[in-house]
Amino acid sequence: MPIRIVLAKVGLDGHDRGVKVVARALRDAGMHVIYAGLWQTPEAVVRTVADEDADWVGISLLSGAHLTLIPKLMELMHAAGLGHVGVMVGGIIPEADIPPLHEMGVSRVFGPGTSLDDIVAYLRDHTGERHATDRTAGADARALPPR
Repeated sequence: MPIRIVLAKVGLDGHDRGVKVVARALRDAGMHVIYAGLWQTPEAVVRTVADEDADWVGISLLSGAHLTLIPKLMELMHAAGLGHVGVMVGGIIPEADIPPLHEMGVSRVFGPGTSLDDIVAYLRDHTGERHATDRTAGADARALPPR
């Protein structure tokens, strides 16, 4: 079964070239990529992750709002029973902000210039443990954010 990943731009950041390049590389590597698009809310991303039964969610942020948007996303993911889904963040993230993102549960932060091969390898190396979990214990629809 291919790795399923939702990629999204959360907040008001309208720069999407990087996330589209990543989406194409992941697709070319055989992954099932769902690109949710620009200007998503954390609620909409969580709904998409649940609807698509994703293994991972990748959030691209260039706006500097990562310490506001990612905590909200993580809170909603856990409330929806999606704690088994890996979370990656990419974009311009100051080094000092990476440890707090890891403490929130973000698996990996990819900065500018990260090799596409490194992203593909990371997902392949770290998805097996997620596939081994019981995915039938996923989200309870009542806990999901409204559409």
